[in-house]
Amino acid sequence: MKSITRSGETTRAYLILVLPAVLLYFAVMAFPTLFSITLSLTNYSGGKVFGEGSDWKFVGFKHYARMFRDQYFWIALKNNFWIMLMSVFIQIPLGFVFAYTIFRKLIRGGEFFQTMIYMPSVISSIVVAVLWQTIFSPYGPVTDFMRLFNPTWENTIANDPNRAILPVLFVMVWFYTGMYLIIFLANLQKIDTQVIEAARIDGASEGQMLRAIILPALSGVIVTSAILAIAGSLKSFDLIFAMTSGNPARRTSVLSLYMYDNAFRGSPDYPLANAISTFMVALSFVLIVATKKLEKRFGGKE
Repeated sequence: MKSITRSGETTRAYLILVLPAVLLYFAVMAFPTLFSITLSLTNYSGGKVFGEGSDWKFVGFKHYARMFRDQYFWIALKNNFWIMLMSVFIQIPLGFVFAYTIFRKLIRGGEFFQTMIYMPSVISSIVVAVLWQTIFSPYGPVTDFMRLFNPTWENTIANDPNRAILPVLFVMVWFYTGMYLIIFLANLQKIDTQVIEAARIDGASEGQMLRAIILPALSGVIVTSAILAIAGSLKSFDLIFAMTSGNPARRTSVLSLYMYDNAFRGSPDYPLANAISTFMVALSFVLIVATKKLEKRFGGKE
């Protein structure tokens, strides 16, 4: 009887401790996600608040088909992939190179460079966007600098649909590389320095230590950084919204901004906006799973 009583008390204790967190998760995460998916399959247009009817009707994947037929969706998706590639193949490698250089004391004043590289990450993204928008403007410092070499040079980058995304990509590299620097530096400091010194005594070069010791030890961190980069690139919004608002002609738009435009600009199209958000979640999940699969197949072990 005592064991049964203790088992019941343990169960009640678990319920008391876990139930609030489970309820909070369903209220904040699970329910909004399921509700968003449901809205994407209906013709809901805001109800009486927006002067529309309150009757809901399931229309299946109609809005997903509309999304795939919209040229602006493909422009936004392409820009998201550019941001993702830039994050994975430029931000992460740069962050690692800076962290490794500071960790191995290959340069003097490592703490100063660490502070300078990380500092942009603590500034508001809106402030950063306005700052760089001014720098790249036709009357900004970039124009003045280029005219030192070519007095007739005209700054048309912001109005060129094919090149307007380039300043955004540059600012993102400048803004987020410091975060990966800190992540890699913190994990490099966990590696036993005696192993590195033993390898050096045995005659291993810097490159050999990097390949045989450092990179295998950081394989999990690299994957985690890639997941952060993928998730962050798909939800990029505030910096691009403040810097370009998706212009010119929506050529710098991304999926989150495309969703915002359909939900809150002009006549609200909530089903389409929720279809876009559902697609973003699904795409993020697929890319993260693919990253984990690649890490299991080719990555080292920590």
